Formats: sequence, structure tokens, C-alpha cells
Amino acid sequence: MAVYTKFKKENIEEILLNYSIGMLNSFEGIEEGIENTNYFLLVDNKKYILTIYEKRVKSEDLPFFSNLMTGLNEKNFKCPIPILNKQKKTITDYAGKKLMVVTFLEGKAKQILSPQNCKQVGVEVAKMHSITKEFNITRKNDLSISSWRKLFYSVKAECSKIHKDLPKLIETNLNDVEKNWPKNLPAGIIHADLFSDNIFFENDQFSGLIDFYFSCNDFYALEIAICFNALCFDGFQNNLSFNVTKAKNFIDGYNTIRKLTDDEKMNIKVLSQGAALRFLLTRVFDTLNKVEGAIVKVKDPIEYLKRLEFHKNSRNFEDYFF
Repeated sequence: MAVYTKFKKENIEEILLNYSIGMLNSFEGIEEGIENTNYFLLVDNKKYILTIYEKRVKSEDLPFFSNLMTGLNEKNFKCPIPILNKQKKTITDYAGKKLMVVTFLEGKAKQILSPQNCKQVGVEVAKMHSITKEFNITRKNDLSISSWRKLFYSVKAECSKIHKDLPKLIETNLNDVEKNWPKNLPAGIIHADLFSDNIFFENDQFSGLIDFYFSCNDFYALEIAICFNALCFDGFQNNLSFNVTKAKNFIDGYNTIRKLTDDEKMNIKVLSQGAALRFLLTRVFDTLNKVEGAIVKVKDPIEYLKRLEFHKNSRNFEDYFF
């Protein structure tokens, strides 16, 4: 989440005229995140999130995101619910932008998850993978392995400004990953951005997932690899270390709903290496292409160098979860 499009009170009041949820009490821009503009709304003393779509989000993908959240809610999975406007649509056009109003998810993100939290998240991620098997919606992963070399070439000339060895490190890991990437693993709808700020807890219990705007069809084990990178490293920058206990708890939770196949286990190393590379590349791109005047926290790409080093040097799945 972030603020690129700056709306005044009268803009938001005008938007809300197209909804039957009431009058605006207050609003506030949400600084966290990098992709879309987000506002917290209090409307007739009820909480909502207004999202204005920017940058990487294609308008033709919006029905997928809306249908995914709606479908998950219908199956009692905890996530924001898109609100219908007066035309009975979840997506609204305003001032040349596409936007959506969704319910506010109670709870808050934890910066550092405990092993028990990781187990809860593993259970819920597997539930999401199982539930969405029935959904007749698909979206290609625009940030899959096929996009990484092009993304690398777009930052190659400048990325040494961030770290002098970045061009060489990225190229070496990219060659590795492209050579060893699996072709046929169990696949379906994944969230694809399960960082701690997109996972909510209340009283230390899982309360839901937010920010489905990278969701797509890809390997289920890629989701696990993303979670390993996002949730299972402790420390900061050069002092990062992989927490095997957190990873094992995540897998133990996941396996209670959907058991990993042997092929998935055998490919967890390259998938984790690839996931680290994907987030390194997009963070490098965002660091080098900051939007002037935007209220946004750009995430540090350097955090992913230590992750890549761990994945490159690991032997197999036993280094991840015994």
C-alpha cells in the first residue's frame, strides 16, 4: 500500500456517492507498500479501505482480484470483501483511475512472526490453495521467471549504485535459477506477496490476509518459497540468518491441509533462490525509479543479498525444514 494519487475530502465524498455505505467521517492515506494508492476511510463509523490502482496493476486484471477476494470470503476465508457500487460492480472509474472499496480487516501485522505464528500461516496458506482449486478464474504471473532477465537488463547499468557487486550477483543467480527451474509442479492460485505486512493477527491468532494484487496462477511451492524468504529469516541486512524452526513450523501447518509432494520438496531450493531474486529485482527497480512526490516506503533491496547467498549455498530441502 502507498499514496501516489492524492485525493481531497471532496474527491472521496464524490466517490462515495456511488456507494450505499453512508457518509464520510474521516480519511487518511496509508504509507506502507509500493504498488497502489490506499486510503483508510471511516464511513458512518465503519472502517473501509479505498484502493486506487497504479503502476504495475493492469485494469483487465482487476476482476480477477475482486472475484478472488469475494470467492474466498464465500468460503469463510478471512480477507477484505469488495463492496458493490450502485451499478452492482466492485470496480469504479473515477478521474481516469480504477478503484475499489473493500471492508477493513481487523487485526494488525506483526513485523516478526513467532514459530507458532508461522505454523498458523502455513495452515491458512494451504487452506487458500485448497479453496481456490474450485475457482474458475486465472491470471498469469507477470513477475514469473520469464520476466526476470528483462527486469535485470532494465536495471543492470545502474544497480551498482546500490551495491557494487549487484550486477554480477544477479547474473550468477539468474543463470542458476533459469537452468534449474522446474517445469511441472502442482499449481493453482497463489497470493504471491505474503510478507508479514500482508498477514494480520488479533490476540496472536491469525485474522486474515490482505493485498491480493500480485495473486496469480503459479506453483504452490513458489508460494512456500516466498514465505520462507519473507517470514523465516531473522536479523537485518548482513546479519540475516535462516530460522529453520519457523520454516519447519510453516511446513507442518501447511501439511495438515495439503501435503507437499516429493517433487515440491526437491525443488524448494531453486524456488527459494528464484523468489529471493524476484524480490531483489523489483526492489532494485523501485529504488532506481522512485516516483517524485509519492508518499511511499521503498523497501530495501540489500536485505535480499544475504537470502540469495543462503539459497545458493544450501544443498537441498533438508537445509530448509529438516
